[in-house]
Amino acid sequence: MIRKICLFISLCSLATVCLSQRVTTREEYILQYRTLAVHEMQRCGIPASIKLAQACLESGNGNSELSRKSNNHFGIKCKSTWQGKRVYHDDDMRNECFRHYNSVEESFIDHSNFLMANPRYGDLFLLDITDYKGWARGLKKAGYATASHYAESLIKIIEDHKLYQYDNVRNEAQINLVATDNKPHHSKNLINPYQSRKVVLRNGLKSIVVKAGDTPQSIADEFGIKIWEIFKYNDLPDNHRLQVNEILYIVPKRSKALRNFNTHVFESDDTMHYLSQRYGVRLKRLYRLNRMRIGDRPAKGTVIYLHDKAPR
Repeated sequence: MIRKICLFISLCSLATVCLSQRVTTREEYILQYRTLAVHEMQRCGIPASIKLAQACLESGNGNSELSRKSNNHFGIKCKSTWQGKRVYHDDDMRNECFRHYNSVEESFIDHSNFLMANPRYGDLFLLDITDYKGWARGLKKAGYATASHYAESLIKIIEDHKLYQYDNVRNEAQINLVATDNKPHHSKNLINPYQSRKVVLRNGLKSIVVKAGDTPQSIADEFGIKIWEIFKYNDLPDNHRLQVNEILYIVPKRSKALRNFNTHVFESDDTMHYLSQRYGVRLKRLYRLNRMRIGDRPAKGTVIYLHDKAPR
């Protein structure tokens, strides 16, 4: 009787282990994380197709040891700037340091931030959001991975699973309209938000240029955002009148500029708001970085700090 009980417990334990290590298919992985990829595309301008293909390839569809134990789905190593948790794995060399995340979402977000903060990837953000081939080849050229066939592998994943369709998704409601089978999908509901005007990535952030006839309401409707968000994202008062050729961000600005922009020497015709828009840094944060009171105007020649806080 005792033997039977022990055998039953052993079988249950084995079944539990097998279930916990069930292999996720690529199709399951894509369905699970496609919304997160689209959110990051809308936040940062990285094509959702590229994000998903890289995640599939780097994490083995979420089955790799690094992704299971550390939520690191993009194989990003620690680098000197990393202040978070660490884990060590053999890669190009033995016992290399990789970033450890508390969730998969953190991994997706940090991957976007990693690309935006590195000047060597800057040219990629000038590509059209639907140019997944350009992104794939650019990532390889910039040294994201050492594998000689890295770009071709990304392109194959994108085309085999029609991931390029996610690059045309405008909002979350449209994500489920993307075909998940191999049949051609032609939906009038899949709106390309880049058809009506050119969206330019400035400092890795999506921006537009105001044209004649634009109103806050028309821009809000065009890009699926609220009117108050337009004013907030651009540090503008609610009664601001849009000017033709004015640059507007349609996503929030950052707390600091990209790493390749550390300082700016203030010119006589500069304003703090102009620098905020030029470098994609929130206006209040720009004042804090420079230990200034809101509304202060620096003298000509003053060094304005854009990334790190000004020394005392």
